[in-house]
Amino acid sequence: MKAGEKPAATVPTRLPRKIYETELFRLQAELVKLQEWVRGEGARLVVVFEGRDAAGKGSTISRVTQYLNPRVARIAALPMPTEREQSHWYFQRYIAHLPAAGEIVLFDRSWYNRAGVEHVMGFCTKEEYGRFLHQCPIFERLLVEDGILLRKYWFSVSDDEQERRFRGRLNDPMRRWKLSPMDLESISRWEDYSRAKDEMLVHTDIPEAPWYVVESADKRRARINMIAHLLTTIAYHDVQQRPLRLPPRPKSKGYVRAPRESQTYVPDHAASVVAAAIGSQ
Repeated sequence: MKAGEKPAATVPTRLPRKIYETELFRLQAELVKLQEWVRGEGARLVVVFEGRDAAGKGSTISRVTQYLNPRVARIAALPMPTEREQSHWYFQRYIAHLPAAGEIVLFDRSWYNRAGVEHVMGFCTKEEYGRFLHQCPIFERLLVEDGILLRKYWFSVSDDEQERRFRGRLNDPMRRWKLSPMDLESISRWEDYSRAKDEMLVHTDIPEAPWYVVESADKRRARINMIAHLLTTIAYHDVQQRPLRLPPRPKSKGYVRAPRESQTYVPDHAASVVAAAIGSQ
């Protein structure tokens, strides 16, 4: 290595599946406890997921919400703004998705679109971008001051790993929908996005709402690292649940089920699958 050069970043070995699944399930059980605490205390929790395309935000959100009540924990993944929304104050449409008491909202991308894709791709003016960098810390301080628990995570991935994941999606018909021309554009604009991220952190990494960086070269590690960290930032506790008991089934009062032929049933596709599998042996 030449003088002055930095050593290459070491890529963590992939977390073994069995260890990952055991720890993930334990953390998901804790997320259920957190959910019940949020509901019982009337807390309001906002978790912002940002980062490069294909950095693992979506899969992490899926693991976070896997066992949660969708009436308590919901995902906000906003589409492109309408013409009317473009005339709003920039933060206005995001405010409509903030949680009420007893709710958790996970933003799969957020108001930080303006600091990233909108700025890099020229979808906003320099004046709008500068106004965002000025107003965003003020906006987030107002949220925190009002009692909202705000957590912000940046998922970091290398250019080589991002390209590898893009190629995997490109050749997978089940995941190709995840790729868009805008995603592919991020390859040629890698450094532009890097500069935009650095500028964003300078202005919005504030004590009231700091940024937490998640290394996501290994998605398994990224998921459990992010969830474990989130749980440590909130002083939740196990909420005592009212015991439930199944009531005894009452005696029949003479109800007779309607004849099967009077209703339209879904065909037994599973039976044909089993028959085909047996026939191929």
